[in-house]
Amino acid sequence: MAANPRTITDVQATILSAHANCTVEDKISFYNTWSKLYEQDMKILDYQAPLLASTCLADVMLEDRDQALVLDVACGTGLVAAQLQKLGFCNFHGLDGSEEMLDLAQSKSLYQSIQKCILGAESLPLSSDIYDAVLIVGALSVGQVPYTTICELHRVTKPGGFVCMTTRSNVSNQLYKTQLQALMEEMEQKRLWVKVKVQEIELWEKATSELESKGDSIYIPGTIYIYQKSRIPT
Repeated sequence: MAANPRTITDVQATILSAHANCTVEDKISFYNTWSKLYEQDMKILDYQAPLLASTCLADVMLEDRDQALVLDVACGTGLVAAQLQKLGFCNFHGLDGSEEMLDLAQSKSLYQSIQKCILGAESLPLSSDIYDAVLIVGALSVGQVPYTTICELHRVTKPGGFVCMTTRSNVSNQLYKTQLQALMEEMEQKRLWVKVKVQEIELWEKATSELESKGDSIYIPGTIYIYQKSRIPT
C-alpha cells in the first residue's frame, strides 16, 4: 500500500518544529533533513514568493536579462532561479547554508556557481560590486536570517544593480519587518540605494497556525521590496 501523502497539518508541524531549533547548527540540520520534502511541502503551502519576486524583478529589468549576473541568496533547492529562467534570466550564482539543499539546487543545472554560506554568521564569500541583481526570497524573517544581512546584499550588487528582498507580514514577524524596513530606509537616507518598488501580497502562503492568519483567510501576507544601488559613490 502506498504511503499516505503529506497534508497541510504535517507541513505546519514540520515548520513549527524549526522554531525550537535555536543554534545555527540546529537550523542547518533541520534544513538538511527537510530538503527531500521541501518542494513538496512548498506546493502544499501554496508558496508564491519565488514566482512573485521573480516577476517583480523582471518588471524592473526589462533589457538584457540573458546577460545579467544574478545572485540567489538562501537559494534552497533553486525555486527562485527556476522562475527567473522562465523570464529570460540565464546566469545564476547560489548561496545557502544547507549542503543538502545546495545538492538539490545543483542537480537542476541552473547555477554556474554554488557556495555554502552561513548567512548572518559570516560575510558573503564574494567580491563587492559584481552582481546585476541580488535576491533573497523567503529567508528574511524572524528565526531565520538576520535583517542586517541586507548590508551584504547591497555590497555585492553592482552600482545601478537591483536588490530584491521579501519578508512575511504575519503577526509573529511584525517586529522583524519593522526593523528590516527601518534599516532599508536608513540605507536610503545615506544614499546607498533608492527604493524602486514595494508590493504587498495578501496570499503569500498558507499560515502555519491559526494565530498567524488574518480574518477568515488561511493565508498570511508578505511583502516584496526592490531597491536600486546608487551609481555614484557616497
